[in-house]
Amino acid sequence: MMRSGWWKSLYLQVLVAIAIGIVLGVVDPKLGEQLEPLGKAFIALVKMVIGPVIFLTVVVGMAKMGDLKHVGRIGVKALIYFEIMTTLALALGLVVVNLVRPGDGMHVNPHTIDATKLADYQHKAAESGVVPFLMDIIPHSFVSAFTDGNLLQVLLVALLFGIALTQSGQVGRKVLDGLDQLGTVFFGVVHLIMRFAPIGAFGAMAFTVGKYGIGTLVSLGWLLLAVYATCALFVFVVLAAVAHLSGFSLWKFLRYIRAELLLVLGTSSSESALPRMIERLEELGCDRAAVGLIVPTGYSFNLDGTCIYLTMAAVFIAQATDVPLGLSDQLLLLGVLLLTSKGAAGVTGSGFITLAATLTALHGKVPVEGVALILGVDRFMSEARAITNVIGNGVATLVVSKWEGMRDDAKMRVALDAGPTAA
Repeated sequence: MMRSGWWKSLYLQVLVAIAIGIVLGVVDPKLGEQLEPLGKAFIALVKMVIGPVIFLTVVVGMAKMGDLKHVGRIGVKALIYFEIMTTLALALGLVVVNLVRPGDGMHVNPHTIDATKLADYQHKAAESGVVPFLMDIIPHSFVSAFTDGNLLQVLLVALLFGIALTQSGQVGRKVLDGLDQLGTVFFGVVHLIMRFAPIGAFGAMAFTVGKYGIGTLVSLGWLLLAVYATCALFVFVVLAAVAHLSGFSLWKFLRYIRAELLLVLGTSSSESALPRMIERLEELGCDRAAVGLIVPTGYSFNLDGTCIYLTMAAVFIAQATDVPLGLSDQLLLLGVLLLTSKGAAGVTGSGFITLAATLTALHGKVPVEGVALILGVDRFMSEARAITNVIGNGVATLVVSKWEGMRDDAKMRVALDAGPTAA
């Protein structure tokens, strides 16, 4: 029987908000486009607390664990897992796009493509690379790590602070107690912000449909369907198998985080669900230290959905512009993507920048101008990327926590059977 307060469920509120946003975007596209600030404002509110939440979660978890070697093992195992899964995602994308071949028959002349809208993306892509990416992990100051919104910078500061706190003895214990209590307050702020999630999802979805229109899906619908189908294949085959081997049901896990997934669907941003995912994974029995290390690192190094999109989009552009890519070319593409995909953040548009950087790194084999072909549907594909990224990072946290003996399986099973405490 449905409880009397069912309308208070965030899951249902966001679901209804998304539906209304889609209808409004179709009926009155101009009004829908004007509602963009609602989505942007909500994401800005979430990003405002991400830095402090990550910092407090990592520092408190590390200090309570006390064993820095254990922290190092978690990080190494997480990175190994990330590399394996992203390689599988890239390979799966290559296989599917070669089987489906969504770009065949388009015969687009790259010289006739209007690439005026790509200037900003190309400029940002030119600034990307392995060395700039690594240097960018180091913040200009302790405070700028939080103000710049770079998760890896926050993680670096948190790791250094956590190490120092662990080695500070009795003085560190007093600081730890204060940070632990402060963390409770910040999660209270997260709960307050989440009350505005339906408004943010409504505005973001109305803007997307109103600006880009359902009609834009028709011309490149085959590519769109192929990306969504491949993401689904990765989640329900690859990740489901990984979850089974780790001792939990992927279906139950997806049910448990359904509100967070709907939030990502509505906002097209995986970061919008990050604070809530940290809470959900702790509710599922994962140790705070493991969650704090794995989740933010995964947001830069474990972007399964983005990897699938990048391989399929790159080969699609080659097919559409009649550029033949042999096995060696595609292996080179996979190798380049293993590097360029690591810097793509979980925010709408970053995958597009990474794609431009990837094609540039191929030294003109595939025309960068071809990226303009998918500009219209990129926003619609961002939902598939973001949702797959969130699911992949959730599974990664549960798996690596299990490896390190930092997952309470009894607590996990009870939680998964009962459902989330506040859906």
